[in-house]
Amino acid sequence: MYCVDLNSDLGESFGRYTIGNDDKIIPLITSANVACGYHASDPVVMNETLAQAKAAGIRVGAHPGYPDLMGFGRRNMSVSPAEAKAYTLYQLGALDAFCRAHKMKMQHVKPHGALYNMAAKDYELSQAICEAVKEFDDGLIILALSGGELARAAKDMGLRTALEVFADRAYEEDGSLMNRRKEGAMITDEEEAIARVIRMIKEKKVTAVTGKDIPIQADSVCVHGDGAKALAFVERIRGALAREGVEIRPLDEIV
Repeated sequence: MYCVDLNSDLGESFGRYTIGNDDKIIPLITSANVACGYHASDPVVMNETLAQAKAAGIRVGAHPGYPDLMGFGRRNMSVSPAEAKAYTLYQLGALDAFCRAHKMKMQHVKPHGALYNMAAKDYELSQAICEAVKEFDDGLIILALSGGELARAAKDMGLRTALEVFADRAYEEDGSLMNRRKEGAMITDEEEAIARVIRMIKEKKVTAVTGKDIPIQADSVCVHGDGAKALAFVERIRGALAREGVEIRPLDEIV
């Protein structure tokens, strides 16, 4: 039996600026990564996102990023491990306030953007993030890039760990995500995205941009909520998973 979680990065609107299709995406996924105010979101958006998630009966997790609203958290920052730990703790606390108000339990933590990509290659940075999570709530699941350093640090620290793959991103041969600035980094063809997802789940392989197959583990599939074809991706991927006999379940029922 194959099973997988479907997650999306949500709650990334800010003030009068609306990003993504949260109200349409939420009913189709099992886990929402909710922005915590550093790279995107604000208190009103966080509150509304949790209300929508609760109404849909899906799990929620924190999506902490670098303090970079202008760059949407996608610009690399040079911070010490102590700073990264403090940034993570701060954002976990922010989301937890809304979880408590809505009587919801936080399921997982998934870093955002540059913090996610840098942690995937930097064990020391990953340790700092994991220390924050463990001290805050050692029952939380770390959602990390398959094969990356964050996953290794989380496992070394005894935290529940889920490995994530991306429906709409190209992979380098080392298993890292291709830089968004490079041509071909985003998968826009729906059929290609679906075929890649099914293969990642069933064969535990994905074809890198070099043409070489690399190993990968798919506990959760991410579709970006702000992508141009995010809604179409989620709808079609759900249908394809059902046809392929893959059960869609939340992370806390998988790892």
